[in-house]
Amino acid sequence: MPKSKKKKKLVIVESPAKAKTISKFLGRGFEVEASMGHVIDLPKSQLGVDTENDFKPKYITIRGKGKTLQNLRKKAKKAEDVLLATDPDREGEAISWHLAHALKIDEKSECRIEFNEITKSAIQKALKEVRSIDLDRVNAQQARRILDRLVGYKLSPLLWQKVRKGLSAGRVQSVAVKIICDREEEIDNFVAEEYWTIDTKVQAEGKEEFDAKLHRIDNKKFRIASQEEADKIAQELKEKELKINKIEEKKRRRYPSPPFTTSTLQQQAANKINFTTKKTMYVAQQLYEGLELGADGTVGLITYMRTDSTRISDEAKGELRDYIKGEYGDKYLSKKPKSYKAKSGSQDAHEAIRPTSVHRTPDKIKDYLNKEQYKLYKLIWERFVASQMSPAVYKTLTVNIKGGRYSLLAKGSIELFAGFLKVDTSKQSTKDELLPELQEGEAINLLKIIPEQHFTQPPARYTEAKLVKVLEQKGIGRPSTYATIVGTIQNRGYVEKQSGKFIATDLGKIVNELLSDHFPQVTDIEFTAKLENDLDEIESGKVDWVKLLNDLYFPFEHRLEEAYENMESISMEEETDEICEKCGKNMVVKYGRYGKFLACPGYPDCKNTKPFLNKVGIECPECGDGEVVKRKSKKGKVFYGCSNYPDCEFISWDEPVEEGCPECENNFLLRKNTKKETKLYCNNEECGYEKIVEDEE
Repeated sequence: MPKSKKKKKLVIVESPAKAKTISKFLGRGFEVEASMGHVIDLPKSQLGVDTENDFKPKYITIRGKGKTLQNLRKKAKKAEDVLLATDPDREGEAISWHLAHALKIDEKSECRIEFNEITKSAIQKALKEVRSIDLDRVNAQQARRILDRLVGYKLSPLLWQKVRKGLSAGRVQSVAVKIICDREEEIDNFVAEEYWTIDTKVQAEGKEEFDAKLHRIDNKKFRIASQEEADKIAQELKEKELKINKIEEKKRRRYPSPPFTTSTLQQQAANKINFTTKKTMYVAQQLYEGLELGADGTVGLITYMRTDSTRISDEAKGELRDYIKGEYGDKYLSKKPKSYKAKSGSQDAHEAIRPTSVHRTPDKIKDYLNKEQYKLYKLIWERFVASQMSPAVYKTLTVNIKGGRYSLLAKGSIELFAGFLKVDTSKQSTKDELLPELQEGEAINLLKIIPEQHFTQPPARYTEAKLVKVLEQKGIGRPSTYATIVGTIQNRGYVEKQSGKFIATDLGKIVNELLSDHFPQVTDIEFTAKLENDLDEIESGKVDWVKLLNDLYFPFEHRLEEAYENMESISMEEETDEICEKCGKNMVVKYGRYGKFLACPGYPDCKNTKPFLNKVGIECPECGDGEVVKRKSKKGKVFYGCSNYPDCEFISWDEPVEEGCPECENNFLLRKNTKKETKLYCNNEECGYEKIVEDEE
């Protein structure tokens, strides 16, 4: 008789890329399949939650996932055993739980494995530590999902009735919009105040000149409020004899940062390599799940990228310290192994984001990565290596110069030892600020006085990096949700980006005001942060998830009933000067699925509509007949074109301005905004004219 085939163990992960990487480590006795993410969820077309029956959810197979589930059922029947290896977080635990029910696996049986990195050792270790599904973790995820569904599906119809159709509201996203709206209000209410500073150019006899700043008057802090005061001080200063009063020399140490968490990775990727939070997480997912590295095959390059911990395993720490010692020498290794303290409120469930092997340097694997993967991997690798290195050391010199009642201050520094900066290029400082050799009591010549007018600046608008930082600081959301929050508030039209900074739209302000007035808990920052802690308590088994939903939902439902009665209706229609050529009425701005458009108010008798042109107020510099309008590309990036398109094909990523180029005839200037400054430059590349018009710092 022919021998029967030995049954294999079936391992189910979430993505094909992850399945491919894991297959390499498991061998012939295993088969690896992908669920393609969630297979079961609440229905989209209905609430799907029985609020009168302990919030029992109605789960269904997600549309399009029927064949995937059918295939998994077939494979599970033939398998000796089924191991659920979804991501090591609440959402991953919930996916495993849904799969267990769908495949008729006992959730209490040993069917769940998890690993923080996709490496051979991590997979082998996970196979030795098979466990049952963690129902507390599942319930924490269920509570979040159900609460978000209740808030979203109950609030959205209210907004359709009171504001306009198509709007939606979310629990965490509403708080993010409020944070941006509050900042906008601070900016609107800000009153600038004038102040002056006085800088000088000074010189000791026979030595190089250097800069010194007016630091104290009568040994006290001061404020110069007008040009009259600044001129008076400058005149008095000219008449004083200046001498070096005190020279202070110190050594300053600059320490490395801990390895990345999700939040700090998103912030640094935005600041250093100009990635959006969405792009950062997309590329990090590729690095985590594994990439082809030539003869090495498919390899997972980083640990799990959704974490709020700065902890690294003893094994990884030992390997890293050996690497630093061998590659850079003892003096670059921190004296003791460093452990970084977790932030209060962090779950600390996983390690920090780090390379799976420190020996896989960015340059060694560069040829196997695309440009984006290389940039992000380099950022992660450098931060990780630097975290166990010695501090950078600087010699700092502070020189106090006295002249009557005035004190000037000059500062210089020089790098004595690079320490961790030898590796962490993202933290490398600018060149040394040197001062000449000076002595106490030495006479100083005043070469130049530079009074400068300033105005206090309003608080800055949030960039993606700053918004993520604030969300983390205030305990809003969790590592897995930051990118989704940032994307959702833009997609809903509640905020938009201008020069890389978030600005609340009129729609965002209206919705925020209505929700803040009628549902204060939905937009309350402290309440939302406390709720995140409550979800953590559910995960640790200290809080019952049904009781939590009871306590939150029924007061919310009562407020909802009151809002239907008392919330005022707001029209978002805005009359324009554009005349409807079919009936002569002034057309109005309306909002559709894809944003603003112009419509005739005579609907349904007149159904005329037109695209909404966001005019910037200047004529087209190319044809002279049309106006410059602001448009958005398919990817949402702002660009500028002519209102007469396609007859005029003028297009520019930077905004044209009315001012013509002072050096070229018949050429126009464009405004370019960067993180540090705003400049005007000539559209004619051969001209090369440019002018800095604003320093945002």
